[in-house]
Amino acid sequence: MTDTSKDIAQTLGLEKQGHARRNWIALVAALVLLGGAGWVYLNRAGGTETVAYTTAEVARQGFVVTVTATGTVEPTNLVEISSELSGTLASVEVDFNDTVEVGAVLAQLDTTKLEAQVAIAKASLDAAIARIAMSQALLEDAREKFEATRDLDERGFTPHQTFITQQAAFKRAQAELQSAEADKVLAEANLDLYTAELDKACICSPIKGVVLHRSVDPGQIVAASLSAPVLFTVAEDLTEMELQVDIDEADIGRVRVGNTAEFTVDAYDERRFPAEIVEVRFAPETIDGVVTYKTILTIDNSDLLLRPGMTATADIVVAEITDELVVPNAALRYAPQRDVSAEEEEERSGLLGMLIPSRPDDVQQGDEKTLWILADGVAKEIPVLTGDSDGRITQILEGPLATGDLVITDQSDG
Repeated sequence: MTDTSKDIAQTLGLEKQGHARRNWIALVAALVLLGGAGWVYLNRAGGTETVAYTTAEVARQGFVVTVTATGTVEPTNLVEISSELSGTLASVEVDFNDTVEVGAVLAQLDTTKLEAQVAIAKASLDAAIARIAMSQALLEDAREKFEATRDLDERGFTPHQTFITQQAAFKRAQAELQSAEADKVLAEANLDLYTAELDKACICSPIKGVVLHRSVDPGQIVAASLSAPVLFTVAEDLTEMELQVDIDEADIGRVRVGNTAEFTVDAYDERRFPAEIVEVRFAPETIDGVVTYKTILTIDNSDLLLRPGMTATADIVVAEITDELVVPNAALRYAPQRDVSAEEEEERSGLLGMLIPSRPDDVQQGDEKTLWILADGVAKEIPVLTGDSDGRITQILEGPLATGDLVITDQSDG
């Protein structure tokens, strides 16, 4: 036998051995699978299944229904102060946390140019007053000459042209007096204008409060524009602040002005602060597709523990239930396993059905309007009408339930 023939024979022998090994492995796997299926089938057919129920007693008690919302603590009145004039800051009189009164000087612009303009306006006003006095004197002289010439003209003792000349001079004197009076009004207006601008050079506080923010220093140039920069932020009376929270559109129907609430802040984890709703705004706010409504709550901050900008989580009381029939929420979610029909049982009689004895759809979904009670060891479904819930227990308004009845909350196979 040639070397080539030997190689071919050796290759064929190896292939036969490989086929035999794979067949053997497949046979062993099938036997193991059948054995496991048989064990499951025997356990299902021969075992005695019992159901153990977990129950809770129906009771009468009260609870509080709350709506949770987050927001920030803000001053009741917050004023951002800018400058109406452009110029250089000559001085800054306050700093962070300073208490200021109404009209207190926060900063002062350089007033050299404004003071000069006021002085010019005053001089113009004085000149206008002097012109009025001069015009009045000229008017009196022109009036006397006009009246005298008129008498002579009526008697025929003077040429008529002289009368016309004196009459024109009299009217011109009247006009000059009116012009002088108008110049005086203009000078007074200019003086008021420059005086007002000089007054605005003083950046003053319009309210009594606390300086929360200062963004300028002496020597800095202030440029007034349509959007003037904020120089100071003053908060009025930090002892009375407000909590601004965002209520989800799903809960806004239950929130009313006058609802009480309690809230917490990260700075004082163990303390709950009281609050009360004073305003529920109609304007919606949409953030990332979530619609909320701004709600304002008043806060008593007489101890000054709360500071502007603190993040708060509020629990708003929207209902208080007292001495009502209640059941655990788990009882409303409970539903027994669904009975399997003969056709479904036949479909599951195969190998796959033995390996997978139950499927998720074998369990019924709970119905919030039905309860299962345990009476004399037998589970029974009853209809109920539910009311408010605090997330743990739910009020039962109507239904064949009484105090002490056992409602089923869960079950297990014994």
